[in-house]
Formats: sequence, structure tokens, C-alpha cells
Amino acid sequence: MISPEQFIDVLNRSTLAERRPVDDRECIEGMLRHANLTVTAWKAERLIGLARSVTDFHYACYLSDLAVDVAYQRAGIGRALIQRTQRELGARCKIRLISAPAAMDYYPKLGFVRNQQCWELAPSDSS
Repeated sequence: MISPEQFIDVLNRSTLAERRPVDDRECIEGMLRHANLTVTAWKAERLIGLARSVTDFHYACYLSDLAVDVAYQRAGIGRALIQRTQRELGARCKIRLISAPAAMDYYPKLGFVRNQQCWELAPSDSS
């Protein structure tokens, strides 16, 4: 398991920190603790890539974070992380994700097909 500090560090070095709660340690810890499939890429002792997912391993896998250090992007690490994620899933399990705006052209190159039927529901203010 990776530490919250390692997770925050790779998010910062990948530019994903712009859209992740890196200043909210409790949230980061929860994100790590409750992901049930995480694959990583390392350069010696440094985390340089991560694919963090929530899945049932049979039907659906939500790839929540695909983060690769910008210094190592365009070297096939993101592709390898997705392939390793697929190997861990059941044969019929589909990967779904929400792309960062800057990555919209990246995912079709990996075989992803755009799905227009995604909906989001914000957290409720009532307890």
C-alpha cells in the first residue's frame, strides 16, 4: 500500500492535483483505503505512476485516477498501468473513467470509446 504522502506527491507531479483534494488528508486517506484495485509504477523508491480503481471485478471498474509523473509521460507507463488493471479484472469487466480535459485525446489511442450517458450527483448538504 502506498502512503498518503506518496499519493499526493505523484498527483502533484502528474498535474492531477489540480482536480484532487490534495490539501484534505482525511479525504486522500479515504481514497486510498477504499479503492479496491490499485496498480503502481516505481522508479527505484519513487512512485512515478498509479492507477486507482473501484470495482466489482466482474462487470464494472471505475478508474478513478490515472496519474503519471510528467517527467515519465509518453513512455508507455499509463498504458501499462491500464493493461495491468485489465489483467486483474474479470474477463467481462469494463473500465470506465472520467477524463481530465487535457487527456481527452489520450484515451481513444488506448482503445477507449466515448460514452455520452454519464451523470453525476453532487453530495447533499443535508445530513
